[in-house]
Amino acid sequence: MSLTRRKLLVRSAAVMAGVQVAGVRGLFAADEKEKPGVQMYMVAADFKKDPAGTLKQLSALGYGYVEAFAMAISNIPEFKKMLADAGLGCPSGHFGFGFMPTEKVLGQASELGVKYAISSVLPPGKSEGGANMGGMMAKMNHLTADDFKGMAATANQMGESAKKHGVQFAYHNHNVEFRKFEGGQTGFDILLKETDPALVKLEIDAGWVAAGGGNPAALIAANADRVKLMHFKDFSTVTPPINELGPEAGGHIVDLGTGVAPLKAAYEAAKKAGVEYFIVDHDPPFKGKTALEAAKLDYAYVAGLMKA
Repeated sequence: MSLTRRKLLVRSAAVMAGVQVAGVRGLFAADEKEKPGVQMYMVAADFKKDPAGTLKQLSALGYGYVEAFAMAISNIPEFKKMLADAGLGCPSGHFGFGFMPTEKVLGQASELGVKYAISSVLPPGKSEGGANMGGMMAKMNHLTADDFKGMAATANQMGESAKKHGVQFAYHNHNVEFRKFEGGQTGFDILLKETDPALVKLEIDAGWVAAGGGNPAALIAANADRVKLMHFKDFSTVTPPINELGPEAGGHIVDLGTGVAPLKAAYEAAKKAGVEYFIVDHDPPFKGKTALEAAKLDYAYVAGLMKA
């Protein structure tokens, strides 16, 4: 995830905070679990230019649903109609947890009707209402064991609040969680130990796990009761591990199935664990192709696994 993505998350969350539409609970109930989904960040630029057309193109490629990314949806009924016209669902979304008040974030999730409200980046410390992006990036790349304990406590609080709003909170990993501390413990180990399994579910990004030095299949199998969603991301190399976010890690992201991340094994573990949603999450920029061309290739890879 690039710094640009973080800026977009904060900016979009701020716009979303102003959306006031009632009676839209269940907006995304028509998802199709038998098909892959796609994280909307992948096609954010296309969506901004042509929202309805982009959704229809994703549906035409075969996707059954999208995962929202704090998009600047100024008219929820219109967005609902676009999804219905495209035949797409939206069971989950990435929201601005940690960047704005939790109640506002959960209000968005509740209005949108998603089943899972996901924290794609959970900054350590007090940052609700805005964050210094440069400082946050530096902090994320140098998290301490105490930082992870604090993040776990915050995640528990968010999970409790989410429950009251009728949605399930989930945590999405990157690579920074798998740097080892003294004694071999990782930040993700701390998060697992310190969070309540009932309040904090997991969206495992198998590519980021591998890039950070972890084993995604083993991680999913060991936490089968908590992993509800899986992201597919591929890397040209995962050795040595990269435990910082930034250009070095992002530069190794490739089309699904063309890299070395053990995605097939992760999928098999996830299927056995009863994971509900399988989602393409391919960060731009794309090498020699458009976002939708990359989405077509990525769909073919994941759909192939699901049909095997």
